[in-house]
Amino acid sequence: MIDDRRMWRAGLCALMMGLAAGAAPAETVAVTAARLLDVQSGKMIAEPVVLIENERIIAVGSAGHVAIPADAKRVDLPGMTLLPGLIDMHVHLTAEATIGGFNGLLYTDSFWTVMGVKNADLTLKAGFTTVRNVGSENFDDVALRQAVDKNFIPGPRIVTASYAMSATGGHCDSTFFPPSMNQTSPAVGDSPDELRKKVRWLHKYGAQVIKICATGGVFDHGDKPGAQQMNLEEIKAVTDEAHMEGLKVAAHAHGTTGIKDAIRGGVDTIEHASLIDDEGIKLAKEKGAWLSMDIYNTDYTQAEGKKNGVLEENLKKDRDLGDVQRENFRKAVKAGVKMVFGSDAGVYPHGDNAKQFAVMVRYGMTPLQAIQAATWNAAQALDREGDVGAIATGRYGDLIAVSGDPLADVTTLEHVAFVMKGGSVVRNEVK
Repeated sequence: MIDDRRMWRAGLCALMMGLAAGAAPAETVAVTAARLLDVQSGKMIAEPVVLIENERIIAVGSAGHVAIPADAKRVDLPGMTLLPGLIDMHVHLTAEATIGGFNGLLYTDSFWTVMGVKNADLTLKAGFTTVRNVGSENFDDVALRQAVDKNFIPGPRIVTASYAMSATGGHCDSTFFPPSMNQTSPAVGDSPDELRKKVRWLHKYGAQVIKICATGGVFDHGDKPGAQQMNLEEIKAVTDEAHMEGLKVAAHAHGTTGIKDAIRGGVDTIEHASLIDDEGIKLAKEKGAWLSMDIYNTDYTQAEGKKNGVLEENLKKDRDLGDVQRENFRKAVKAGVKMVFGSDAGVYPHGDNAKQFAVMVRYGMTPLQAIQAATWNAAQALDREGDVGAIATGRYGDLIAVSGDPLADVTTLEHVAFVMKGGSVVRNEVK
């Protein structure tokens, strides 16, 4: 009886404390600016007001239609253009562009997690409030996501893939070592059953998206980017298993046949897509696959790669693919294939992600299309359009602001002056 009374009193106390805590009014944040880009319609809203409570947008509209509560915390951005926080669908937060080739072996394994903390901060302050990290060893990106989500470190919302899956000796295996050092990625699989098991293992330890390497790559050793490294049956085993778990699948695929088998096998996003042909473009349209084409980073790697330690083998592969990939990007845009923004940041410095926008426009996109690729399109590809990708009621209060009109000059996105994530100001250099 005594124990029962103690439990009853403890429960009542907890209930009263909960009611008291729940009674505290949520702070309302009111953001105003000169204009706001509605990325879904492409229209500008003059003198916008965005109200945010508990990280989420509760109202958005012009000043004459949205009343600002008297007790709201105001964030006024005179002369600025508001956009939703940007989304980069292909980053490697634990990679460092200035450390290339064998130079990475000079550092201890946990060094890369520490670099991820720095890179997450740079990415967020550049206006990218959501990223998809498609490849990281030791579940480092999961650690970063957990630390960001708990507000221990600053960073964007991170969708984690952890290890990228590979065939033995494939692009995402360890290919720089001799047999005496027998280094093999733990995410290697060489049959449909092995690959299904790897999907389950990755999901168990924090993967929110599955990344496969369907073809060779640029920054590995001894293979060709166009060479297919997973067959259709293997790809389909991965996508079936991942989709059953509710996970999307991204495929590193430079090569023509690998791209097409990835699309046929149900992959959701095709990364790089450098050598896509007309049939591949047609298949992408028919199947609704998204293309994520990193068409800026060649500029950086060709200018700085040798100094950073990148091997000539890799620089040559990069040179051979650069112009071809950009022209195929142009063809895919013209054909109306669904596109998302993916920079491959980590190959070039984090925080410079937005330099890709100008190249996307140069090769066929309008500024609006390029912006949509990094906002509304990316949100759809992530299945998170209720959370991110637009300034709209119910979405997170993830906002950026730039000076001028990004629809007239998309390079304004390289100079973000204001960043807000979930209603909290991350950066404010607006004068």
